[in-house]
Amino acid sequence: MSLKKIRFLFICLTVALLGMPTAVIAGADSGFYIGAGVGDAQIENTDAGFDESDSAYKLFGGYNIGFIPLVDFAVEASYVDFGKPTTSGSSIEITGFNAYGLAGLSFGPFGVFAKAGALRWDEDSTFGTVSSSDSGTDPAYGVGARFAIGSFAVRAEYEVYDLDNTELGMASISGVFTF
Repeated sequence: MSLKKIRFLFICLTVALLGMPTAVIAGADSGFYIGAGVGDAQIENTDAGFDESDSAYKLFGGYNIGFIPLVDFAVEASYVDFGKPTTSGSSIEITGFNAYGLAGLSFGPFGVFAKAGALRWDEDSTFGTVSSSDSGTDPAYGVGARFAIGSFAVRAEYEVYDLDNTELGMASISGVFTF
């Protein structure tokens, strides 16, 4: 490759980088964040033949580590209430605490991410006249997308929890504020 072509490519690359939004060049904003979300939880208990959904909510906080351009890393903890879906004498109520590691790609104000971690859960269920309580810690994972304007972001995500005898999924929309 000739020296003229190398100079031309270098100049084009420099102009392209200078034209990019600052958020893309610098990576995501580092710092603490808090958020709250609402959504729909689908609970399926295979042992009892229970498959219902209900409104759910979560409160979360974390720390975003934005030191690599275009790449986001974060740690996050949350409290989740999956509602109390009921059907003809049966109900399941599940709440829990999550701990996640997040990794994603940031394209300026838009980003996508995946997360993996664990859920420490408590379950109260009633099937007919039989009531029971159970608890445990099981894997949790999810995917999502976010759109940020300044320090505020909106995220949409889907999380899956693989409990002992219950399949649990939650689709949610959240508001997030980064400090």
